[in-house]
Amino acid sequence: MSGGAPARRRPASRRARELPEPVIAYIALGGNLDGPAARIRRALAELARLPHTRLVRASALYRNPAVGGPRQPDFVNAVAKIATRLAPRELLERLLEIEARHGRTRSVPNAPRTLDLDLALYGDAVIDEPGLTVPHPRLAERAFVLVPLAEIAPGARVPGRGCAAGLAALLDARGMERLEDGPRRPGPNAG
Repeated sequence: MSGGAPARRRPASRRARELPEPVIAYIALGGNLDGPAARIRRALAELARLPHTRLVRASALYRNPAVGGPRQPDFVNAVAKIATRLAPRELLERLLEIEARHGRTRSVPNAPRTLDLDLALYGDAVIDEPGLTVPHPRLAERAFVLVPLAEIAPGARVPGRGCAAGLAALLDARGMERLEDGPRRPGPNAG
């Protein structure tokens, strides 16, 4: 048919940003305000409910002293392994939405927080865009991320750096205390 009005372009949907095959990604979770252990457990459940995403495994929870910033309570940290069809930017947006639901505010760097979700690794991708850097820029320096990562995925590769277990062995983790096991293998309704 000709002579009709031109077809209108539909705005890109979230579905258009999905990947055809799932990618393994690792999310670092942390917080030190308002019951951080319980909050991290709730955040893990929210990760399991993300669209086109499955929570594969979660580390134990660890308590560790705050690094940098003002004097503040100890942090509780964990790492989650997910399989997702969400593109990196879309996944980051979803992580920020979860943080916001948990009352996360960003005042000054390294400030106390209710919940922090970092996209630590996304497959073997190396991404350097405004607002999105993968691998996380300080991943190789942070025992509170590498120790739980090495617990659930010792062979996970940090592009340009090495495997998680090898990197974790290089760091001082003496201040870390394992609190409890995480939901290692979620049940059938987890995602």
